[in-house]
Amino acid sequence: MGHKNLTTLCYIQREESYLMLHRIKKKDDMNQDKWLGVGGHLEEGESPEECLLREVKEETGLSLTSYRLRAIITFVSDKYPDEYMFLYTADGYEGIMTECAEGELKWIPREEIGGLSLWEGDRIFFELLLTDTPFFSLKLVYTGDHLSDALLNGNPLALPPAITKVPSSQRTHS
Repeated sequence: MGHKNLTTLCYIQREESYLMLHRIKKKDDMNQDKWLGVGGHLEEGESPEECLLREVKEETGLSLTSYRLRAIITFVSDKYPDEYMFLYTADGYEGIMTECAEGELKWIPREEIGGLSLWEGDRIFFELLLTDTPFFSLKLVYTGDHLSDALLNGNPLALPPAITKVPSSQRTHS
């Protein structure tokens, strides 16, 4: 039996792009139509690293050869169960990318990620990753689907302004 509230998430980098998963294939998906990294729930007896390697292989067909734990993210919501996520980045992998059962995998240039349909809190931690912030703890509190509070290493953060969505025809690249 897995751990429903313990997850991993990984952003795999290739040159100046990141592998993003557009969640469009699963029914009743809380992440429907959002763009995320790859990852999933820890299974019984698994370490976060074992989960990371398994989930990346299952979702992408790739085997990670270089990765780094960057943060612990706490999600609190009045709509969804609490979740504790181990956030990784990876810059080394081998294998051939395969199709994903949960959505479409695409390499997105770094400068275009902000225009994707992301969770508001993901914008915060992705910016922290891009600026190479040392290991951090981030608590994200949602009311419905909107970010209502964020704390970085226990300190309140100013919330990002609402983001204007870019039409889907302009936001995807292979």
